[in-house]
Amino acid sequence: MTPVAAPLSAVPSQDGRAFEVAFPPDKVRVAHMRRITRAFLRHEHIDEAVVEDAVLAVSELVSNGVQHGRGELGLRVWCLERGVRVEVRDNNPAPAKLRVAAPDAESGRGLCLVNALAHDWGVSDSGATTWCELGWATC
Repeated sequence: MTPVAAPLSAVPSQDGRAFEVAFPPDKVRVAHMRRITRAFLRHEHIDEAVVEDAVLAVSELVSNGVQHGRGELGLRVWCLERGVRVEVRDNNPAPAKLRVAAPDAESGRGLCLVNALAHDWGVSDSGATTWCELGWATC
């Protein structure tokens, strides 16, 4: 799946079930964002398999933002008609890119995981936001 650009101003579902949070680029925030996302999606009665995929995607995208971002990070999660959309803003104009990590590498697999889990994913035109959509049934 090739990432495509999508505007940050994508419209959430009609009922607006979403949250957005800004936070400093600190490794401890990765766990915080996972907990917040899990609690929000369970509150919204999202299927548990989708919740777990979304939490893993949040973990990988926020980790990338902490490592490669510039300044404050932002996480936006919302419930769509048939799934969940996750966006992480890291203010780095260099877009996230899918790469192949060496077998013994300790990092570099985050976007591969997101690519495997997500129905679709991409980077905003500015390069500062990486997004994914999860939950669509595939055949």
